[in-house]
Formats: sequence, structure tokens, C-alpha cells
Amino acid sequence: MTASKAAPTASVSRRGALAALGLALPALAAGTATHGGQADRIVVAGGVITEVIYALGEQDRVVGVDSTSQFPPQALQSKADIGYVRAVSAEGVLSLKPSLVLLIDGAGPPDALALIAESGVRVARIPDGQDAEGVAAKIVAIGDAIGAAEAARRLAARTSAGFRELEELRAGLTQRRRVLFVLSLQNGRALVGGRNSSADAIIALAGAENAASGIEGYKPMTDEAIIAAAPEIVLMMSRGNHRTSAEELFALPAFSQAPAAAQRRLVQMDGLYLLGFGPRTPLAARDLMAAIDPDRTLPPLTTGGAP
Repeated sequence: MTASKAAPTASVSRRGALAALGLALPALAAGTATHGGQADRIVVAGGVITEVIYALGEQDRVVGVDSTSQFPPQALQSKADIGYVRAVSAEGVLSLKPSLVLLIDGAGPPDALALIAESGVRVARIPDGQDAEGVAAKIVAIGDAIGAAEAARRLAARTSAGFRELEELRAGLTQRRRVLFVLSLQNGRALVGGRNSSADAIIALAGAENAASGIEGYKPMTDEAIIAAAPEIVLMMSRGNHRTSAEELFALPAFSQAPAAAQRRLVQMDGLYLLGFGPRTPLAARDLMAAIDPDRTLPPLTTGGAP
């Protein structure tokens, strides 16, 4: 009996929230125009989705993107910003009168996404695969969602060709370097990427070994664990509060004792390029491979999905 009463209450509450936003369903539907059966007011939550849409040449149909949509740079410069991908505002999204909302896996929060879905707007959730097959499937899913299936399949095929070239480069490696991905440093404490994280996936694609494989996902790592992990290279993102200098990093007690400290082996790369897992991922993994082993001459990839 309790369960039967809870659902209507939640439904009424959500309808009330929509009404408070001034977004009754008939009024909202009036703004969800399509052209030739295709959505012409697309809102995106997920930087890789934005990247793929631009690569497909469909950017004119996008009216809003989230703050992780850093590539190409003009996306955030010319489109409405709906906030961080995990902290999307239903009001902000729906105020753009979208005809389609594309959400990458992990977008949120759930309550906001529920409001968006219940508003009557079409919502497509895109799986965030992080291997060669998953990236190709992601590109195809985005193309299918926006009505650009053929172009997306061509882009997926080029990207897959890049992954095959990357596999050949990995086959030529004679050793696997130990890489520690540090997402952030707070009060000297490192938040690192363990197994089954996006960092773990890109490290593997670059033919290296994740020094934090004993940790699941993104978690803090103790000084003792960092010393025991003995990373030869530390990998970080190059933007915003994730950025630090080699001097700052290797002055920390745990990192000062790591093998990476001897030659200040800190590699920094753009976050979306490194961890976006879109058309540029074969190129990013190749560049990471080159940075991990700078004494080895790597040829550029001749194929790939970069726009």
C-alpha cells in the first residue's frame, strides 16, 4: 500500500516542478521544432557528444552545450552553457526549448534528468564506451540520434582505422611503463585513476601499465601507496585546477620518492582530448605513447576520426 501511494506523489511533485518552471507540456511542445523529421534545437550534456556533432558538420542544430564541451573551442563560445555535465539544470535546459536532449552516460543529477524527460522533450542517452568498439558505437549512436547515420558510420570507420594503427604501434613496444594518472591534488593528497576508470582505459590504449590498478575508479591514494606503486610517469590534465607544475608535484613527499621524480616525468594533456573517448582518441593515445617514451620515434597516424 505504501508503494502505491508514493508514485502518484512523486508524479505530482514533478508536475509541480515543471509548472513552477513555466514549462507546461503544450507550451513546451510548441518550441520543439524539427526540420525534415530531424531535431533542429539540440541540447548536449557531454563534451564528446558535442565533439562528434561538430565532426559531423551538424553544429548549427545545437543550441546548448555543457561546460565539458571544450572542443572545438567555438562550441562554448557560440552556444548556451547549461553547466557541468553532472550538475545539469532542468530549467536551464528546458528554457532553450530543445527538440532533442543528448545525454552521455554519467550526466546528472537524476532528478533534473527526470524533469527533462517528463517535460515531453525527446531524450537520447549515449553509452560512453572507452575502447575501440565502444568509441565507434558511441559515434554511431550519436549519428542515429540526430539523423546523421551515414556520416556517423563513415566517421566511426575512420576512427576504427586509427585504432587499428594504434594497435600496430603498441605491438612494437618492448616494455610497459608504469603511469599514474592524478586527477587532482588537494592538500597534498592525490586523487588518482584506478582500474575501470577512463584514465585506466587511455593508459592501456597507450601501451602502458596503470600504477594505480589496485584501486577501483577514481579514489584518493595514500602516500605509502604511491611510493609502493613506483610510477615512472605521472599523467595529469593541463587545464584549470587540475594543473600543477613538475616542481610542485615532485616536492610532495610521496612523489619525490617515485621513479618519475628522477627526470621530472610529468606528462600533461588536455582533459577532453585525453579522456573524451571520441574521434580523436586514437591520436590522443598515440601522443600519450610518444610522451611516455620520448626516446622512441613514433610515426603519426595516417588515419583516424579527427575533424
